[in-house]
Amino acid sequence: MKEILKKFSMVFLIAGIASLLAGIYGILHDQITYSISPEYYTKFKFIQFKLDEEYYSIREKVTIVGFLATWWFGLFLGLILGIFGLRHKDWKTMLNVSMTSIFIALIVAFITGIIGLLYGKFIVSNQPKSEFNHWYIPAHLIDFKNFISVGSMHNFSYAGGIIGLIAGLIYSFKKSRSAILQ
Repeated sequence: MKEILKKFSMVFLIAGIASLLAGIYGILHDQITYSISPEYYTKFKFIQFKLDEEYYSIREKVTIVGFLATWWFGLFLGLILGIFGLRHKDWKTMLNVSMTSIFIALIVAFITGIIGLLYGKFIVSNQPKSEFNHWYIPAHLIDFKNFISVGSMHNFSYAGGIIGLIAGLIYSFKKSRSAILQ
């Protein structure tokens, strides 16, 4: 019974750690993408997140946007991986395998985001502007190509998070199966 309680408490610890790591990932991701397209933030994200220009420096606002845009996904990811991790034999194995699964998800999201940036820069942003009627494109945009590239990277990163979650689940499943077979 004590082991079961420890394992259930691990679900919440894993979700909390995943949420924090996702928030940190979002901060780093957005610091990089701000460097590529400041307009993506000054003409879109800061408005979307209602960040007043007077209270924070630009990089502080980028940090806030990055954290707020990703912490919740980490919570979702951590809860799923934590619940799935209940299949492991004990709480220590559950924690170790779930943490590795989280890092797998983050790596997959990062790689997918880079693919999205390249796809955005070399393919999407070269489309005629009339193709972007369904996108939010601010008026008086100076650097259209980098704005689109960063938007593509952001979209791909979320897709990468889902793909990474699946990869993490597969890893966790394989680890639990190998423990059963031993």
